[in-house]
Amino acid sequence: MGVLSNKIERDQLKPGDHIYSWRHFYLYAGHGIYVGEGKVIHFTRGAGHEIGRGPVLDRIISSSCPSPPVGTDCQICGDQSRLDGVISSCIDCFLSGGNLYLFEYGVSPFFFLASARGGTCTVAKSDPPEDVLHRAFYLLQNGFGGYNLFKNNCEDFAIYCKTGLLVVTAGSGGQSGQAAAFQAAVSAVGFSPLTLLTTRVRGLAVSGLAVGGLAVGGLAAVSYGKYCISCLVSDIGFRHDVVKVPAERLVDLFDLCDPQAAEDSPTPSGD
Repeated sequence: MGVLSNKIERDQLKPGDHIYSWRHFYLYAGHGIYVGEGKVIHFTRGAGHEIGRGPVLDRIISSSCPSPPVGTDCQICGDQSRLDGVISSCIDCFLSGGNLYLFEYGVSPFFFLASARGGTCTVAKSDPPEDVLHRAFYLLQNGFGGYNLFKNNCEDFAIYCKTGLLVVTAGSGGQSGQAAAFQAAVSAVGFSPLTLLTTRVRGLAVSGLAVGGLAVGGLAAVSYGKYCISCLVSDIGFRHDVVKVPAERLVDLFDLCDPQAAEDSPTPSGD
């Protein structure tokens, strides 16, 4: 466990842990809540439910769907490849042949910024395991709304189960660190100094490659700094536009369509 890797062994798992496994050459990770007895509750959009935004995005979305290791037929889960929504899978099907990692909660901002990838940790603190398990099992029966790669995905589900927090600002992204990291990277690449890169380097070429390399390195450092800060301010534990929402109210009042409605409604006793 640490900055470079959150890899964990199965015998170290505890009910209520938020786990994940990388898919497609570390392009995307599937997230879920370990509930004990070798079972994981997670949020998926299975094959046949793609959104039609191109083969790459559709493949990423369908990669969250559980499948047994290649060449085997799971006797526990059966065929879950076309299931949609919150489901329960055995840990082998959830991992789909990948490695097991533990999502970390309550990390320091320094640790968060030093982490190699988005979607591996948060500065937000986790609720007690009994609260986490209650939310996971309740949503298994009642759903978590419609799957959205950038606003309501498997990481959003797991983070909600662990914290009970939802973003309430209309039009903003969800809780997912992966989505936030992607959007921060796009923003950093489009950072205004980079628009001057070609002309700046062309002008510096006559002064030597060393000067040009220094300019490029400086712009890269600025862009990377902007990426890191964007990831931090988008983290569910750092931002201020979040509200604690009981699972019962999440389902009954707004079905994930209007988080502000949940914030304005009276809070029932208990979660």
